[in-house]
Amino acid sequence: MKRIVTVAFLLAGAACAAAGPVSVAVTVYNDNLGLVRENRVIALEKGESIYSFQDVAARIDPTSVHLKAVDNGELEVVEQNYEYDLLSPDKLYDRYIDKEVKLFLEDGGIIAGTLLSHGGGRMIVRNDESSALSVVRSDKLRNVDLAGGLDRFVTRPTLVWTVRNGGEKTRTVEVEYLTAGMSWHAEYVALADEKNESIDLAGWVSVENRSGAVYRDAKLKLMAGTVHRAPPVAPGPAYQVETMMKRGGRCVEERSLFEYHIYDVGRSTTLRDNQVKQIAFVPSTTVPVRKEYLFEAGRNGDNVQVILEFVNDEAGGLGIPLPAGVVRVFQDDGRGGSEFIGEDRIDHTPKNEKVRLVVGEAFDLVGERKVLAEKRITSRVREQDVEIRLRNRKEEAVEIKVVEAMIGDWTIEHSSHDFTKESARKAEWTVSVPPDGETVITYTVRSRW
Repeated sequence: MKRIVTVAFLLAGAACAAAGPVSVAVTVYNDNLGLVRENRVIALEKGESIYSFQDVAARIDPTSVHLKAVDNGELEVVEQNYEYDLLSPDKLYDRYIDKEVKLFLEDGGIIAGTLLSHGGGRMIVRNDESSALSVVRSDKLRNVDLAGGLDRFVTRPTLVWTVRNGGEKTRTVEVEYLTAGMSWHAEYVALADEKNESIDLAGWVSVENRSGAVYRDAKLKLMAGTVHRAPPVAPGPAYQVETMMKRGGRCVEERSLFEYHIYDVGRSTTLRDNQVKQIAFVPSTTVPVRKEYLFEAGRNGDNVQVILEFVNDEAGGLGIPLPAGVVRVFQDDGRGGSEFIGEDRIDHTPKNEKVRLVVGEAFDLVGERKVLAEKRITSRVREQDVEIRLRNRKEEAVEIKVVEAMIGDWTIEHSSHDFTKESARKAEWTVSVPPDGETVITYTVRSRW
């Protein structure tokens, strides 16, 4: 049986924010942080008074709150309290311990007296006239009447200000604060053509709101970059998903801010609590790609990786800073369909930089590395003879890049194929392997340390 609790109580403060915000702007950062800026028209008494500013985020950082008047007249916050002890049945009953209550039972009986205790599915009430105690099971209750009023009980997170108003009674104010529970990330979908010469790339941003508030018709900004801050808390549960698309052109515009990049969403949107909103920010764009086979025994054993590489430039249809995210790659199967072939995560990528996607391992290519001989010339000099066999079981020839990690001050004394000293710790070979054939690289390296 559903129980009804009747209670009279007062919200904290002498004045409340009855009207909603005039405007809302939300900046979402990559990791568990949001900046909320609201403009509201509020009613204040002249001089010093208490005002309750409601509908703030449940995960607000109260120390970050900044209030200022955007109209004429002085406005000063003398004191601020953040009320988050929200109304619930248990907390309500806690507040009524040693107070008068009236219990209406399912069988029609009524028990009135002082509430002494509650919990474990039972309530203990003392009759004020006879001092008799009644233990009542909660499932036997039809209604509970909690007599009297309670002061300073809030039903939603509330900022309670003591303010000194030196202007008119109706004021336009701007409130700005940081809140946890907000983040965003990018996701990309790439469809490779049959020859792996180009991809159709589309990008989305997913905005997560678990801050404990709803932001209606908000101007949304997304900040890309690493902002120095305290470690984030653990992520929350699964959320609703809502998608917002804009046909024809980008829905998100990018610009620089300080050492970061900020993405302005081109239309107002509502961010509901416990929701993931997806917004298209890179419309489907055909981008030239280069396919590469990479053998790096020190990292991947005998496997040959498959990499798709493209340049984030205007000539390739992009040329905007790409935020970090996962790129999921599909392959045109030549029969009107496509198949998922792999995914990789990219970092924040400035324009005109290369993007390399490791999409998987080549089934028909195998690499094998052996150290054929090793000798110590002195206590600080060592020499190795290395053999690398590359086998190709495809019907066409392929080129494979071989990367070898080096140590110390090294020189290659002999090599069967041309190589490049890519860095102080890396040597590279690029060789052709015939169809259903094998190519063998041998080299001798001398290392000093």
